[in-house]
Amino acid sequence: MMAKNRKYQFNTETLAYEIHNTSVKRRFARGIRVVVFSIVLSMAYYFVYTEYLGFEAPKTLSLKKDNESLMGKLELANRRFEEAGKTLLTLQMRDNYIYRPIFGMDEIPQDIRDAGFGGVDRYGYLNNFDRSGILSRTAHRLDVLYKKAFVQSKSFDDISILAKNADEMSVCIPTIPPLNIAQYKVRLSSGYGYRTDPFFGDIRMHQGVDLSYPAKDPVSIYATGRGTVIEVGYEYGGYGNFVLIDHGFGYKTRYAHLESVSITRGALVERGDVIGLMGNTGKSKGKHLHYEVIYRNRPENPINYFSRDLSDEEFTALITPVG
Repeated sequence: MMAKNRKYQFNTETLAYEIHNTSVKRRFARGIRVVVFSIVLSMAYYFVYTEYLGFEAPKTLSLKKDNESLMGKLELANRRFEEAGKTLLTLQMRDNYIYRPIFGMDEIPQDIRDAGFGGVDRYGYLNNFDRSGILSRTAHRLDVLYKKAFVQSKSFDDISILAKNADEMSVCIPTIPPLNIAQYKVRLSSGYGYRTDPFFGDIRMHQGVDLSYPAKDPVSIYATGRGTVIEVGYEYGGYGNFVLIDHGFGYKTRYAHLESVSITRGALVERGDVIGLMGNTGKSKGKHLHYEVIYRNRPENPINYFSRDLSDEEFTALITPVG
């Protein structure tokens, strides 16, 4: 019996079977041929499977599936960013047109809310990626939302600080008449808006109201809210003797054509403090008070800030300090 795993070869010269020994070099060369053949066969199989038959490799299919899943998540994120942007826009509009005006704060310009996102291709590094468009769009929307949310949050912080000072605001806003209308039976001789100028006859904007009292009795003029006197002056062809008070929170009031002024620039006044007497100075044709309310540097109709039906007792109560 031949030994197991031995190979024998017939020798024609000796006419006998002899053990056949294969050299190491020969065995190595044979192994190389097998490996090369396997590789070539695998490549041929892959080519036929993917190119000829049109199938995709399992790894490729797995990567494509993962990629489509990520793209779906990015699209969902973009839709949510768009919804969040609409909600933030609503907050911005309320902030600019409701919350900030209540406290006399200027609205935040849109260019400040959008600052930092124009003119620079900050997402150029994404151009080399597949589907760079959606990647850039997502990154941009995230940055914009972050910046706008930061600006809005800061605005709410500022409003919160002012809201804590609401008591002070209530005594600063000019909410009483500048004189006791009931006591002196004062009449509104000229309202706010366009009118025929009494000196030149043309149509001009009248930025306040004229309150007249033709009698010679002295009529006291009162500060209509707490504030600081920022200007006291005289204009020969205009306001005559006048006083300008800054009440804070965006409000100012002007009192013109006064006979005399009893306060000085820089003085702190409380609502109901006497600042002067009604007169007929400057560009005036009779004894009256020209009164203006200025909000955020724009003239407002003063009639909207006080009641013309206050009785003598009610007005006295309003200007009398509590305690």
